[in-house]
Amino acid sequence: MNQDSSLAALHPADARLINLLLLAALGAFVVGVFAPMLTLEKFFIFSNTLSLYSALVQMFGEGEWLLFLVVGAFSVLLPLAKLTLLFSIWNLEPATSSEQRRHLDLLAHYGKWSMLDVFVVALMVVTIKLDAIATVKIHYGVFAFAASVLLTMLVTHRTVSRYAAHP
Repeated sequence: MNQDSSLAALHPADARLINLLLLAALGAFVVGVFAPMLTLEKFFIFSNTLSLYSALVQMFGEGEWLLFLVVGAFSVLLPLAKLTLLFSIWNLEPATSSEQRRHLDLLAHYGKWSMLDVFVVALMVVTIKLDAIATVKIHYGVFAFAASVLLTMLVTHRTVSRYAAHP
């Protein structure tokens, strides 16, 4: 194989699987952002169903700029950037390029900023703290978002291991 070949070209047996996993991660991410994540019921009278997108719109509308920026950056922009970078590393960049090495290092360092653990802990805290005055019901958006994070982690691991297999 040519040294200018991408990882996908160097590993044709894995190429379809990795691209399918990337596509599945992107699909799950989109569903996770726009699908209902939770419903908050207060005193059995008031009910509010939220998706990540609707929560961001609400934060923006209420002038909660810092919260809007933090949640938007870590829960939307960073995962999208990571998926885009993984697609580029796997399909477009030569496997031996210094740019690909730099991108893999970037993934290794910033991939630890995944918000899944913080998100799950936040949901648990909300559920526990509001139990006396409200009920929180979890919806499929949470599971889609979590699936996206897990699929992205799987693709990242597979990509790094395939890259390590080359001198």
